[in-house]
Amino acid sequence: MHHGDFVKAQNPPKGSKDALVEMASDCILMRTRLVSRVITNLYDEALRPFGLNSPQFALLLVISVREPASRSEIGRFHHQERSTLTRNLKIMLTEGWIEEVPGNSGGRARPIRLSKAGRRLLQSVITAWRGAQTEAQNLLGADGACTIMEIASQIMKPQPTA
Repeated sequence: MHHGDFVKAQNPPKGSKDALVEMASDCILMRTRLVSRVITNLYDEALRPFGLNSPQFALLLVISVREPASRSEIGRFHHQERSTLTRNLKIMLTEGWIEEVPGNSGGRARPIRLSKAGRRLLQSVITAWRGAQTEAQNLLGADGACTIMEIASQIMKPQPTA
């Protein structure tokens, strides 16, 4: 389905403003949120048997490549709002998947790393993740999956500091 087909299929009422038709047919936000929900659901189904959801899984991966990392470093890297990050980290600490380690700033900062249980959990989901990954790649097609990876790589590039 071409992106304009959505609007045509909905038969916008006569007299609707051209700008509303433009927004409904060309809105990148609406499309990316749709793709995000569908892909997230694929991974949620695969990870559910392990007591893990997609946001937690993604955060565990971020921590695994950045550890030990402060909450602010994790939040910046993952582009996640502080309250959402704090809520997810609290759950993951309670589950024992991550742990705080002594920091170098006199005890104020508490860097985070994966615990042994967190590493075991990530190891245990490999087969399920691969299944969800294949399903997502099939849904997106090779070009779509490649484009998403390229966009994400650009977003994750460190920004130069002024």
